Amino acid sequence: MSTWSIGAVARQTGLPVKVIRHWSDVGVVVPVGRTAGGYRRYDTAGVARLRLARTLRDLGMGLGEIRAALDREDGLSEVAAAHVEALEAQIRRLRTHQAVLRTVTRRTTHEGLALMTRTAQLSPDERRKLVHDFLTETLGDLEVPHFREGLLAAGAELPDDPTDEQVEAWLALGELIADGEVGPAMQRIAQYAARPGQGAQDDAAVAEMRELTDSWVGHVRDAIRAGAAADSPAADKVVAEIVGDWLPSRANVDPAVMTDGAEARKLLHEQLTAASEPAVERFWQLLCILGDRPAPAGIAAEGQWLTTALRANPSPGARDARLEALYTDDTDPWPGGVLEAFARVQDSVGVLVRAATPDQFGLPTPCEDWTVRDLLDHLVWENLIWGGLAQGTPPAGGHTDDHLGDDHITAFETAAANAREAFQQPGLLERSFGPAPGRRVVEQLLVELLIHGWDLATALGHNRDLLPDLARAALPVVQEIYGDLPRTTGGSLAAVQPTPENPTDLDRVAAFLGRRAR
Repeated sequence: MSTWSIGAVARQTGLPVKVIRHWSDVGVVVPVGRTAGGYRRYDTAGVARLRLARTLRDLGMGLGEIRAALDREDGLSEVAAAHVEALEAQIRRLRTHQAVLRTVTRRTTHEGLALMTRTAQLSPDERRKLVHDFLTETLGDLEVPHFREGLLAAGAELPDDPTDEQVEAWLALGELIADGEVGPAMQRIAQYAARPGQGAQDDAAVAEMRELTDSWVGHVRDAIRAGAAADSPAADKVVAEIVGDWLPSRANVDPAVMTDGAEARKLLHEQLTAASEPAVERFWQLLCILGDRPAPAGIAAEGQWLTTALRANPSPGARDARLEALYTDDTDPWPGGVLEAFARVQDSVGVLVRAATPDQFGLPTPCEDWTVRDLLDHLVWENLIWGGLAQGTPPAGGHTDDHLGDDHITAFETAAANAREAFQQPGLLERSFGPAPGRRVVEQLLVELLIHGWDLATALGHNRDLLPDLARAALPVVQEIYGDLPRTTGGSLAAVQPTPENPTDLDRVAAFLGRRAR
């Protein structure tokens, strides 16, 4: 049997003599004997152990781990397998670094710096562990095999040659999970899916759910295009159509709930709340990008619209009944009467419209995501829609069309004059418009113009204290009409906001309707 001195072994393995001596002392390798002078001798197996030990050490393993790996009963074959596994992990890490750096080189300096900053927040190993732990731990012991398989099959690795979009998606996935929101949301979906009676999650059930989703999303998109607010009585009809399509899928789950009513709408709201959370939608979209699959179109906005509509219309006709009871009150709270109050508000808003100049059209307003131009367009539309309703001739087109053209002043004044003329028809205030008398139609436009006048004054930097006596009268009116509406993302109203220091009466109305003074 051939043996070698420690110096010869050092030349073969590339390890310093003192390292081989130390590794011998701690049991990583054991010499097969010693010379008469006490010098260590190593055989072929010892040299092989040292070479593997060096490789494992280079991969970051500690001496204790290396010794344990080399001492396994299966010997070198198992050590080699561990070596291969460690190399593959190192290759994955290097590929991840390479992919991110390659993406950085294709960016501008600012974009590249931002990407490197995001990468530095979590190492590839930390990000991979984060995603892996999420995928394996989110579902716990829930009996949802189909759902579990879908999650675990998604994976958490970058492709070998990822696109810029996939690198971004991988980074975003780690950030989304680290944020902590998607885990509880995914668990809520899984818990709902695991309830007794939800049915087997086989391919047929999944196809049925996809078809139902396409159906309700289509109904909601049609309603949104038509300008129907989720918290309006008009949404009740849309909800009824969606519930009618959804109920047959419940036949094997709860035969007692087979007609549209409070219980059916409660169950549908519960199901939608679990299934349409934005964080979950983003999670699946990122996995699709990583898997090079087409990402489905987002339906978060439609889900928010429908869940809000279900809350505002918890049973068929509930919102109509609430408003009908309100409409039986025929008192007129407006100073000078509703028609005179409306004319004063319209004139006051007209002054602000004429003060707006095209160079201010891009300014932000208290209405989220609306510029001054968007707000002016909406003011024209409000006059068109309510004046058209009073005339019995609703305007052509929809609320998303451009109603300003090249002359915003003429557009507003023309629409305002037509609405005022329509409201001055004899008997208009007592005429019925569904459950509402004409007086409430005028009041609706009055309130819209008053609050949007506040928005416009705020955006332009003008005095917000419009018509204090009417603003004082408006607060109890809006509280009565809108007080029970859900303050959700899909609704017409944001959460009640704090009022500024020394608020005006109209500031209080604006805060109640979700506006924040700047």
